[in-house]
Amino acid sequence: MAAVTDTPKRGGIRPLWIAGLIAALVLAGFVSYYASASPDGLEKVAADHGIDKRTEDHAAKDSPLADYQTKDVGDARLSGGLAGVIGVGATLALGTGVFWVVRRRPRADEG
Repeated sequence: MAAVTDTPKRGGIRPLWIAGLIAALVLAGFVSYYASASPDGLEKVAADHGIDKRTEDHAAKDSPLADYQTKDVGDARLSGGLAGVIGVGATLALGTGVFWVVRRRPRADEG
């Protein structure tokens, strides 16, 4: 009986992983520029009920990627796209690190 963790034999998982990475980079780097600037549901409810009047600046307001923009990059499209690509890279690095830490390693007697 095959183990549940076996990868498909035809083509493997690598092409799927690469396609997913490319899709994430394209969405974050290019398509995100065309996302709606309208407030999302939470922001709308906060505005409707006056909750947004009590907001304060957060500690990360001056960080290099604050407000989905890259600090010191003048072009809005390039700044947002670069921030998105950096975000995808950071998420990938963190996720890969967590995966490698918690992955199941074969025991010596499973050989």
